[in-house]
Amino acid sequence: MLQSLNRSLEKLMPFITPTAVVFGVLLESFLKGYSAIVPWVFAFMTFSGSISSNFSSIRKAFVNPLPLLVAMFVLHFIMPVWAFGAGSLMFSDDRLTVTGLILATVIPTGITSFVWVSIHKGNIGLALSIILIDTILSPFIVPASLSLIVGEKVELDILSIMNGLLLMVVIPSLIGMTLNHLTKGNIKESWGPRLSPFTKIGIGIVVSINSAAVAPYLRDFSWKLLWIALTVLVIAIFGYVCAWVIGVILKLERINIVTLLFTGGMRNISAGAVIAVQYFPSAVAVPVVIGMLFQQVLAALFGALFSRLGNIGLRKNESNEKRVST
Repeated sequence: MLQSLNRSLEKLMPFITPTAVVFGVLLESFLKGYSAIVPWVFAFMTFSGSISSNFSSIRKAFVNPLPLLVAMFVLHFIMPVWAFGAGSLMFSDDRLTVTGLILATVIPTGITSFVWVSIHKGNIGLALSIILIDTILSPFIVPASLSLIVGEKVELDILSIMNGLLLMVVIPSLIGMTLNHLTKGNIKESWGPRLSPFTKIGIGIVVSINSAAVAPYLRDFSWKLLWIALTVLVIAIFGYVCAWVIGVILKLERINIVTLLFTGGMRNISAGAVIAVQYFPSAVAVPVVIGMLFQQVLAALFGALFSRLGNIGLRKNESNEKRVST
């Protein structure tokens, strides 16, 4: 029954987060009282996703580090710089909105990217490695990036942000990986299918509660809100395109390109929303919450595009390999 429920929820992934945002706005008065459970729900989601991982995945990533380095470069250099430039151009007089746009790009890659990599037959080991390494480094990368780019303009409680990431992301990940190692992968087979549907339900819960926290900004339509949404959409699309193009230029294998596509394009947007709501003014959370509307939909769209066009890069790679061999 749980496996059937999980398959149904996987098909609904593009619609879960937009629907949850709508519920959060409509049920603001009811859901705002449950904000204290969000970090715990998110920690459960992280733990559930990490029991499929093990420490050997990280070791394998360093054997051929180019795809890993490319992913980190896209995630934590190209995208924050792009978000800062786009945000400063569109909202030069609103530092809180610019901070929200940057926060949406400096948070670690999305745990759900693993689902899309699996669906489109990418390099699962590489995906896990990128997720794990980026997650473990996030308590240092996120505050450092925010401090470097906007720290002089927005007051940051760096220690609180680091503690939040440690409790919600790093510690649950390490516990899950350790259990996977100690049970020699048996926990993945026995508990993975049971926890997976609850993880997807957890996404809906977290998104709804965080959306309730910024409901006043989302409920009242304005041209500024529309421009924020369009800017978030353009920034998100650029992440997918950038990762895809770099993978083709470097002549990576198809399985690695599709992995870069999703790990470079997706973010742990739920974690970003929790951080924004917990540690920043509400205006900072607006771009992050809006990003929830697009993330799964864009993942489905670019997955379909890659299924149609991804073989173009693959043929080039194969032809290059043939020339080398001759």
